[in-house]
Amino acid sequence: MQRLNHSIENLLESYNSYGLVNHSGRVNLPSRESIEDILKGLDELIFPGFREDQVLNHDNLNLITGEKVNHLARELIREVEKSLAFAVRTGGLDGVDSGVPNHAPCGSEGCHAAAELIVESFFEELPRIREALNLDMKAAFREDPAAKSFEEVILSYPGFQAITVHRLAHFFWQAAVPLIPRMMSELVHGRTGIDIHPGAGIGESFFIDHGTGVVIGETTIIGKNVKLYQGVTLGALSVKKEEGNCKRHPTIEDDVTIYSNATILGGDTVIGRGSTIGGNVWLISSVPADTMVYTRTGEQVVKTRGT
Repeated sequence: MQRLNHSIENLLESYNSYGLVNHSGRVNLPSRESIEDILKGLDELIFPGFREDQVLNHDNLNLITGEKVNHLARELIREVEKSLAFAVRTGGLDGVDSGVPNHAPCGSEGCHAAAELIVESFFEELPRIREALNLDMKAAFREDPAAKSFEEVILSYPGFQAITVHRLAHFFWQAAVPLIPRMMSELVHGRTGIDIHPGAGIGESFFIDHGTGVVIGETTIIGKNVKLYQGVTLGALSVKKEEGNCKRHPTIEDDVTIYSNATILGGDTVIGRGSTIGGNVWLISSVPADTMVYTRTGEQVVKTRGT
């Protein structure tokens, strides 16, 4: 036990030396478990009857929906308030129109009021998020000959699960809520192997086929009717910290298909509308609309329509 007591002393000393303690004596950080429960509840709210065992009908749907919205709103307000209080403490809200006074005391009414406004706006936006997900679901069904029903896409497609969480997390990212959007994206990343930064802008009718190993960076812009296969990376050419506020990731225009293990890098890189990028292609420069890029006998071939 003497050795164990010595270990405890060393551990406490490391707290003093290196920090990494969750703000002892202050408002706590958002809870990973709570965010996971909230995502589960939102999933049930977006797709009623698909996840839970409870039988739904027209008589009880209104009541159940109201109960879920009120419960999830309370949970979200608490976690968003924690996140905003963290940002205020660390100066992360400087220059951001979040509704929270900069450097307000942690846990102040300002943080709570701002959290309420953000969560109210989120639930107002939820029908439009459902509309976007309806288009994503139809794109998956349309583009994958193996899909037998819409229900199969909702219940079992990892790409659809990833885009569902992304569209939720993206709202909170745009609302300048720290921590929570990244927590959401990492939770679905762990389940699906698909890593979409919540800052990425993704248009309607988006489909990821198979999906394992897909990486989509923070400043990526993706247009409408885009299809990605497994292992695609939409990444940055540079990982310098000082370039964190620059556009570092590519732009993918409408109606583009990118096949497995293709890597497209750089904030100035634009893949033109209607283009097809073949498997294992490496791109660090733009290609015009209606272009096909593929590898052949070790060489990368670029063909535009009519050539």
